[in-house]
Amino acid sequence: MELRAAGEQDLEGLRKLLLQVNQIHADGRPDLFKAGGIKYTDDELRDILRSDRYAVHVAAEDGRVLGYVFCIFEETKETTSLRPVKTLYIDDLCIDEDARGQGIGRKLYDRAVEIAREHGCDRVTLHAWNFNKSAYGFYEKLGMTPLVTTLEQRLTP
Repeated sequence: MELRAAGEQDLEGLRKLLLQVNQIHADGRPDLFKAGGIKYTDDELRDILRSDRYAVHVAAEDGRVLGYVFCIFEETKETTSLRPVKTLYIDDLCIDEDARGQGIGRKLYDRAVEIAREHGCDRVTLHAWNFNKSAYGFYEKLGMTPLVTTLEQRLTP
């Protein structure tokens, strides 16, 4: 297995995993996510892969994408109340359902941390949905801790 920057040759594999992630979300929160949906179009994926604002890496074996990590560089500018902070935000990390439990997620997360350090980031952040207990537990095992909690009151069933 190799870890490498994603390229256009990975579009099909990325698409497959994006569908898997979306299904997890649609199952957990059908009021927010549509079953069968996908987060990015192929054109949006191509733009992301070319953008300096993103870092997308894949775990691949024999040309098959086993997992990916989508990272976004963010900067908080200094204000009278905030310090400047450079963040690597993990927008998405997914391992193919047939390849889970093999340490691939840990390797992709570690690669994201490496990327953050290489770019002088102060921290790595991500969002995890509360309904996705396995993902939440995985991130806690990696040493991540809650930063902010978003609360909601659902007004529709």
